[in-house]
Amino acid sequence: MPFGLGWPEILVILGVAVLIFGPKRIPELGSALGKTLRGFKEEMDSPDETVIEPADDENPPTA
Repeated sequence: MPFGLGWPEILVILGVAVLIFGPKRIPELGSALGKTLRGFKEEMDSPDETVIEPADDENPPTA
């Protein structure tokens, strides 16, 4: 299981989520979490457009 969680731990987390948010909001939260994770994964897989140029100083000043 991800993050070293077993089925008992996942069931406890889901039970607490139902108690906190209520059963009607759980599908909304799951959908939002899925969209967030999907967007994060897409950004991690896409090439980075920002290029950091190396500094011109080969020898930094010494104190």
